[in-house]
Amino acid sequence: MLRTKINWIMMISLVVLLGGATWAQAGEEVSSAMFTVNNTWMLCSAFLVFIMHLGFATLEVGLTRAKNTVNILFKNTAIVAIGVLTYALMGFNLMYPGETAAGGWFGFAGFGIGTDAAGLTSAYNVGYTYWTDFIFQAMFAATAATIVSGAVAERVKLSSFLIFSAIYVALVYPVVGMWKWGGGWLDALGFYDFAGSTLVHSVGGWAALVCVLILGPRIGKYSNGTVKAIMGHNMPLAAIGVFLLWLGWFGFNGGSVLSADPGAVSFVFVTTTLAATAGIMGAMMTSWIVQKKPDLSMVLNGCLAGLVGITAGADVVSITSAIIIGLIAGILVVFAVLFFDRLRIDDPVGALSVHLVCGIWGTLAVGIFSTAHSFISQLIGVVVIGVFCSIATVIIFGGLKMVMGVRVTPEEEQKGLDISEHGMEAYSGFQIFISQ
Repeated sequence: MLRTKINWIMMISLVVLLGGATWAQAGEEVSSAMFTVNNTWMLCSAFLVFIMHLGFATLEVGLTRAKNTVNILFKNTAIVAIGVLTYALMGFNLMYPGETAAGGWFGFAGFGIGTDAAGLTSAYNVGYTYWTDFIFQAMFAATAATIVSGAVAERVKLSSFLIFSAIYVALVYPVVGMWKWGGGWLDALGFYDFAGSTLVHSVGGWAALVCVLILGPRIGKYSNGTVKAIMGHNMPLAAIGVFLLWLGWFGFNGGSVLSADPGAVSFVFVTTTLAATAGIMGAMMTSWIVQKKPDLSMVLNGCLAGLVGITAGADVVSITSAIIIGLIAGILVVFAVLFFDRLRIDDPVGALSVHLVCGIWGTLAVGIFSTAHSFISQLIGVVVIGVFCSIATVIIFGGLKMVMGVRVTPEEEQKGLDISEHGMEAYSGFQIFISQ
């Protein structure tokens, strides 16, 4: 106990001693102590965002059938690797091209990543190292493809999905991100998206919508004009996934402050949490009224809906506005799930309702609840990004369908992708009865 106290005293003393030193970058000065604190917080945020991939995996597994568990875990593991590697190869320099940007629409600073030996040169964020900047941004890169994974679960061909993910994450996500975060034309227009309601979640959501339309529904989901509920096999895993995602969102939004500024970070934590809780309440009340019973899957997606909704404006809306945004997102997600089912658009985990619908809502909400930002600019950003991502997905996923196919055979789907694609079971030794 004494040793712990001494260590804390030494650490505080070191910070005080270093307080007078400064790092000079891009014409700005950051004290050495603050530079270290910023850098540490951004690294913590990076591993919080990394945890979100575990959350996505467990949520998707829980809301789907046992016979596809290995396949889903495989996809979510591969997506992280694909996202980080493609971002290192080219994505980072596509999103942040510097002076190579052409008219704010496109730019490329070259393949690979690199800086001075100390890793201190960062063109956009001077408060922490280049390497920290890269790893934090890289954790975001795979998320768009992860969103697609849930929507196409239980019938997509693994090889086709992985190829699509690699191309989409390597090219589409960073180009769209550059339009705002890399100082592109949307940034000049005044479009605002703090942490990615549109630039991350809707980018994934638009791709998910197009992929689902190309794939078609799962066998037996819609027949004779009725909708058959295909229940997830493990609701405890789904709940764990949502809480992991909620935890990770503190890094997703809190890290997007791009510093350890105490006021800004703590404010974002509060707006993020209030929106999530309001989303839960909105989905709970709505599903209870509409479906006559409280639906856990709707409540879990209500939490995520609130989180997605607040992500665009977590730093610029008021506390009351954050609650309203989350509440409306929770209501929207319930009606969106029912709406997509009515259109016979099969989304096993509600990814379209959460990430696309609530991503759009959250982005537009910035123009409604923040006096500093224009609703028209927000609307233009949503529409242009939606069109671009949809066309890109048609080209990539549609091309894969023509060349190699994107859907497993009916026999493989009935058997389950664990056996047909991987030759193994998630729950070996257990007798599982699966009704089709």
